[in-house]
Amino acid sequence: MKPTKIFLIFILAFFIILPSCGKRQEKSEKQPIKEEINYEPAYGDTIVEGSIGQVSTLIPQLASDSASHEVADLIYNGLVRYNKDLIIEGVLADSWKVSEDGLRITFHLKKQVKWHDGAPFTAKDVLFTYNLMIDPKTPTAYKEDFLRVKKVEVPDDYTFVVIYDKPFAPALISWSISILPSHILEGQDITKTDFGRNPIGTGPYKFEKWESDRIILKANDDYFEGRPYIDRVIYRVIPDNQTMFLELKGGGIDWMGLTPIQYKRQTETDFFRKNFQKFRYPSFSYTYLGYNLKDEKFKDKRVRQALSYAINRQEIIDGVLLGLGREATGPYLPDMWVYNPNVKRYPYDKKKALELLTEAGWKDTDNDGFLDKNGKKFQFTIITNQGNSMRARTGEIIQKNLHDIGIDVKLRIIEWAAFLKDFINKRKFEAVILGWSVPRDPDLYDVWHSSKTGPEELNFVSYSNPEVDELLEKGRSVFDQEERKKYYYRIQEILAEDQPYTFLYVPDALPAIHKRFKNIKPAPAGITYNFIRWYVPKELQKYSITP
Repeated sequence: MKPTKIFLIFILAFFIILPSCGKRQEKSEKQPIKEEINYEPAYGDTIVEGSIGQVSTLIPQLASDSASHEVADLIYNGLVRYNKDLIIEGVLADSWKVSEDGLRITFHLKKQVKWHDGAPFTAKDVLFTYNLMIDPKTPTAYKEDFLRVKKVEVPDDYTFVVIYDKPFAPALISWSISILPSHILEGQDITKTDFGRNPIGTGPYKFEKWESDRIILKANDDYFEGRPYIDRVIYRVIPDNQTMFLELKGGGIDWMGLTPIQYKRQTETDFFRKNFQKFRYPSFSYTYLGYNLKDEKFKDKRVRQALSYAINRQEIIDGVLLGLGREATGPYLPDMWVYNPNVKRYPYDKKKALELLTEAGWKDTDNDGFLDKNGKKFQFTIITNQGNSMRARTGEIIQKNLHDIGIDVKLRIIEWAAFLKDFINKRKFEAVILGWSVPRDPDLYDVWHSSKTGPEELNFVSYSNPEVDELLEKGRSVFDQEERKKYYYRIQEILAEDQPYTFLYVPDALPAIHKRFKNIKPAPAGITYNFIRWYVPKELQKYSITP
């Protein structure tokens, strides 16, 4: 896409989004928005967000990519969610009661909630979603939480009871899963329905249109928490960070996640400071180099440990993140109560790396500068997704670091949809640079348990450790935080020893949003927790919706 300033014109069913008339049309780089105070909240305008990844489906139960979930989160609701302070609060559930033994949760559902097509939301929809999750035919990576349920009861249209036979610590938050409409999907094959491209939810935004490179949502006028101020949300797929940044500055999008170099250097201009607001806070994510543990090269943990010693994380943090992040030591973040600060570390040490590789049988027997074993040169390919310049540059540093100890590494960048479908889901890779979002509850069963290595499940590196399996099961089966901490501390120690991933870094979140959007208030949960209360004052609105 040519990076140029554009005025969005979308012909949508009965509406056209056009730039508003009057002086607002004349804003340019020479006429930045003046920052003022005491703006009044107003309905209207459109927010256009840039996204690197293409959405795979708008049935969140079937999606494992963040792009799909980000869009789906505005279309659907769960029974509960985390609020801005990471405390569980009700959404479709008006209230709930947990029995003293923790084995029964009784949800009292909100009344008068309607699906986007006007049908009433009831407990039947929750029951349908539960049955869908436990159905063996449903290819979901999130099934395990619902297989823990012993039975459910629906005493009436607005009461839903969940009964467990054993304590399950993530039980309550597991019901943050998006609830699907039974009146539309009952009797359908969830893998064949077109619902994933034409969804109906109860959320603050209604699905309107899915084009090749954009998804358009419109405000739900009847949303039970109040109509969102912003009329429309448009997700534009721009699979390159630099092109996206040019679109941001040119007016083609309003919102994107900046790269560190964009945040620190390319946004330090008068024009950018006057027209955009930048945010920085620790992200709930980490980036890693994962190894296919079914590949013969990576089965020996000494090899994986050696690779971790050979990779200079500080060089990556300084050179790629420009200091806007920190080293990752495992699957939890330093701010979490479950984080173990005392796990084994892998400081950059080429000598230690070569010692471990020698122990594992890798030596340069033919003096060609590369390690070999049984006549085979140590070489492999790292894959990562297109459009994420930080992952690509991280791969280049890893490539150089490993070349320095005699390992020949190739780096391959793959378009996002093909990357997931043809390589990750089919396990056709040797090593991969990817990232995980870190859940607020420390349960990581779906990523690390040996039973979760099937097609499209999340343990795609095929990690298996019986002690970790046992600890994961114990950690989700007790409520006492101190007892849970013991189990998760030990899991981190084992992962640090086994190194199924080389844990690389925790990046800072660096969103940039046009200044006409007001009421953005950072909190422990980030900035989007109150998205429906963001607004653009009337005098600053850029797009109008005209019948």
